[in-house]
Amino acid sequence: MNTPTITVPVANPGAGYLVLKPEIDAAVARALASGWYILGAEGKAFEAEFAAWLGATRSVGCANGTDALALALRALDIGPGCTVITVSHTAVATVAAIEMVGATPLLVDIDPIHYTLDPTELAETLAHPPKNLPPIRAVIAVHLYGQAADLEAIQAICARHDVALVEDCAQAHGATWHGKKLGIFGAIAAFSLYPTKNLGALGDGGIIATHDPARADRLMALRQYGWRQHYISDEVGVNSRLDEIQAAILRVKLHHLDAQNARRQQIAARYDAALVGSVLRPPARRENASHVFHLYVTRTPNRAEIQAQLRTTGIASGIHYPAPVHLQPAYQGRIALGPSGCAQTERAAAQVLSLPMFPELTDAQVEAVCTALRALR
Repeated sequence: MNTPTITVPVANPGAGYLVLKPEIDAAVARALASGWYILGAEGKAFEAEFAAWLGATRSVGCANGTDALALALRALDIGPGCTVITVSHTAVATVAAIEMVGATPLLVDIDPIHYTLDPTELAETLAHPPKNLPPIRAVIAVHLYGQAADLEAIQAICARHDVALVEDCAQAHGATWHGKKLGIFGAIAAFSLYPTKNLGALGDGGIIATHDPARADRLMALRQYGWRQHYISDEVGVNSRLDEIQAAILRVKLHHLDAQNARRQQIAARYDAALVGSVLRPPARRENASHVFHLYVTRTPNRAEIQAQLRTTGIASGIHYPAPVHLQPAYQGRIALGPSGCAQTERAAAQVLSLPMFPELTDAQVEAVCTALRALR
């Protein structure tokens, strides 16, 4: 039997390059001609422009989003002897970063509507922390799929228990909470700049945002061996630097990000309309927040059948994520869980389904997806 040709992929980073090719090519040529390829003028300009766009005091670039989270934790003095709470329904990078700094992950459940950290279980866990774990010093709130976690509740709980709030904004570039962009509400925030992100490099990259200038200065040292003066390590650091070519590309893409997020929202609205009366559940939107649809995630107990039906019409789909972190071989049986045992997380992992979502989707491709969705009834 012939395999159907996929005409609408889930993501297409190459399309993001082609639509901005003249500007990106010029930026790359400028960076190459400069003769300075690491921590130069392009990186400094991108850091300043990103902070201004976000509404943060400072931002500091690094090599990737995992490093951004790990450096953020280190800047808060989170390491061995500390426990960090986060969720299991996330990219594994969130948990990997906690272990990179020597801290202990504690995974709590999600709310079943928005798939983000459940404040009720967070409050219960902080009020009655596991006795066999180090003290809880931080919470990583993952802003998943393009919209905010329940910041109002999470901020209050973290403040009540005097633990640091770290925002994982890897999927939420430009999403807002009460009109302000995510990444400015916690003690510190980390962003991935992986090619498929709403703001993506054409390689890899990450960036950390903070309102604390002293913390930003420390991050600048930590990302380069702990240097504050050349070749002299004041503390143990790492090598995690955003290169000049990627910074130049990101400066171009940042200029177009708001418009591209608006296009994602337009596509999402068309999918919403096509799903009225469908067997698929469309994504919920949190009140007082804007969703920038890094992913358009539906839900169905009949996922395999739906994927097969879509595939016959050339429509690709994805699963974000098929296995919770605590059930993956590297982590199963050794990672502490909150009181619910991540029951909602496991249910969601068996049912979530991602539809094609990137701003370069043509109107014809979007309509093809909508036609396929309407036929699922």
